Amino acid sequence: MEFVDLSTLFFLVLAVVIAFQLRSVLGRRTGRERPPTDVFRTPDESRDDKVVALPRRDGQPVPEIVEDDTEERLRQADQIAKPDTPANEGLKAIVEADRSFEPRRFMEGARAAHEMIVQAFAQGDRQTLRSLLSPEVMADFDAAVTEREKTGHTIESTYVGLEKADIRSVGMNGREANISIRFVSQMITATYDEARTLVDGDPEQVTEGVDVWTFARNVDSSDPNWLLIATGES
Repeated sequence: MEFVDLSTLFFLVLAVVIAFQLRSVLGRRTGRERPPTDVFRTPDESRDDKVVALPRRDGQPVPEIVEDDTEERLRQADQIAKPDTPANEGLKAIVEADRSFEPRRFMEGARAAHEMIVQAFAQGDRQTLRSLLSPEVMADFDAAVTEREKTGHTIESTYVGLEKADIRSVGMNGREANISIRFVSQMITATYDEARTLVDGDPEQVTEGVDVWTFARNVDSSDPNWLLIATGES
């Protein structure tokens, strides 16, 4: 009769717990393999600090708008979402309600924020997470990071690239603008225990991640930053 090594069983259970925490906080990971060299990489331009201030929490005021550029911003909505669709109508509703809202810059900022949030979660960087998440979402992320720290596990990840970022829904909830985006990203992720034993993931395998995140901002606020208020999976 073969006996199961108890220490091996213990680490297997921990790996399942960590995998569940990752899935519930960040979304679904499909495990579809792709060579790293064939994956689309997010261009460095997406980190331009002028993009809707999604990654910024430096307290800078919204730039004063001198000219009425509503028509240009409405055209951007048509470029991002097909005209006469709910997404397009929702973007235009935000354009009309918020003179600082530029659909193109928002999408660029959202792409940059996705990478920053995913990487900050992997690194346990609570300061960065707190600047980008609503208090409710921050509580969930913090709990997952805390659980990981208790087990002595660490995550090493590489954000290979963002394959898609498509609007799922958009609209106004009172004076709060809400935009949900489905992100499809490529990552390399590996989780190790204190002895540097691999307990989850693969340091040499690219996997696909699917996240549906909702960002929100009060259009009357002087704060230009959008916050992540909900996470899910497709």
